[in-house]
Order: sequence, then C-alpha cells, then structure tokens
Amino acid sequence: MLRPVVDCTTAVVAAGQIDAVAFSEKQLNTGEQVVLDLRPHWWFFASQTVALIGAVILGVIALAFFGGSPLVSLLAAALIVVVLAWFIARYVVWTTTNFVLTSDRLINRSGVFSREGVEIPLERINTVFFRQNLFERMIGAGNLVVESAGEMGRQQFANVRQPLDVQNEIYNQMENNENRKFDRVGNNASGSGLSIPEQIEQLDVLRQRGIISDDEFAVKKTELLNRM
Repeated sequence: MLRPVVDCTTAVVAAGQIDAVAFSEKQLNTGEQVVLDLRPHWWFFASQTVALIGAVILGVIALAFFGGSPLVSLLAAALIVVVLAWFIARYVVWTTTNFVLTSDRLINRSGVFSREGVEIPLERINTVFFRQNLFERMIGAGNLVVESAGEMGRQQFANVRQPLDVQNEIYNQMENNENRKFDRVGNNASGSGLSIPEQIEQLDVLRQRGIISDDEFAVKKTELLNRM
C-alpha cells in the first residue's frame, strides 16, 4: 500500500493505500525526505497464495476420501508443506523489496541474503510511463518504466501499486527538485554579491556542464532579466 510522507498527490491519499513500510532514515542525505515508501502490490505473491489454498483444499479432500491410507495422508501433508514453504519464501522477498521515492532520488532495493538495488537521481530522469492491462487496472497494480540519462538507461519496476499516482508523484518531485536547484543557484549568486549578468554567466556554466537544460536556462535567464 502507498505510504504518503510529504507532498503526495490527492489521488494517492484518497485511495487509502497506506502501509507502515520502513526505509531507514540513516540512508538519506542531508535535507532529503522520503515521499513514498512502497512494497510490491499483493499480486506479487498471488500465485503462491492460490497454490497454498489449492493445496489445503486438495489435502482436505484427499483426507476425507482416503483418510485411512497413510500414504495419502503423507502425500497430502508433504504437498501442503512444500507449497507453504514456497509461499513463505515469496513473502520474505516481498517484505525485503522497497520502491522508494525521496525528494532527491528514486530507489529500488531487494534481496534477502544478498541485496541489490538501483538509485536514480531525479535530475537524471527523462520520462516515466506505466503499463497496465485491464485486470491490473481493476486491482490497482502495474509496471512502471523509468527512462533516465547515463548508464541506467531504462529501468522497469514490476507490481507497483497505483502506478499512475506514483508516476504523477515522481513528476511532482522532479519539479520540486528543479525549483530547489534554482533557488540554491539564486541564493548562492545573491549571497556572493554577483550582478544579474554575472548570475546569468553562472547559469550558462551550469547549462554547459549539463546540470540544467537549455529550456531551464532560458526560463531562469528571463527571470533575472526581468529584475533589471
């Protein structure tokens, strides 16, 4: 379920998808805040759940009709134990998988004994889109695809809860992150006593380094020129 922490979309909150999943604050940077901290959708272990229910029903039927046979009883018990172990193993993977959106990055971590993860800074994200079939729309699940600059390229995250709401929140945080970046640039320039032309020169340096885009440079340049 979704756990909104700060500035979450109205749709996420209205959905009531709240869960107490924990992403350690020790892993956050200074001033960074957790926005969404998600486990995979319950569809992640639906197959194991169905198999477990089926094994229990089959075991009860077998015992009802062939309860006098020790072999049947043993096979029924073995089937239930094996399927139960499969379910528990999948559940443990679910509890150790985190999809986290912070004010600075997108983080996905998973693994029980060995851990693996992906971290994508918000400023490197180019496009976010999701995929849902009709059934996934009904249960509120889907896949989220993030295209980013650099070595990451394209990352796909499966069994994401309410992917449309998550997509919107990622874009919100990307915009907030850009605004904070501009604020820091403006505060640093103002604090250093730079003139507006000098501040524009600093922005141009950031543009040339690829820290801000041409469009972002043009917007901030226009804001500074309007102050003259």
